[in-house]
Amino acid sequence: MPGSDPWEYSLHIPNDVRAVTVSRRTLRLILTAHGLIRLVDVAELLAAELVSNAVRHTKGPAALRVRWSAGVLRIGAWDADPEPPEPPRALARSADLEEGRGLALVRACADVWGWQPLAREGGRGKYVWCELAAA
Repeated sequence: MPGSDPWEYSLHIPNDVRAVTVSRRTLRLILTAHGLIRLVDVAELLAAELVSNAVRHTKGPAALRVRWSAGVLRIGAWDADPEPPEPPRALARSADLEEGRGLALVRACADVWGWQPLAREGGRGKYVWCELAAA
């Protein structure tokens, strides 16, 4: 099976909206190289939402982390703001809004998602993640 051995990648990104495009393209390359092309479209959407939130709603750097293990793809975004993410709205309620759909899309498209506060190199922040099973 393609992608059976575990692996992990991290992409450190500046606080710049262009980081969303860089993250999506990098993720596509990673998944294609590991034979997981069937996950690319949904994974790109999820990564774009997580990275977009990290860049748009915080002032510091961020990071995209992608991990494959035991048939599960975990996509996460770290940012330097320790505040919890806004709870996701129902997609029906946020359909007409320009903003606020990110975590609702993550909740709707991922198998599971969550967040956790982090302490990193003396700083604080959070890690928002989601998972996709290969099946």
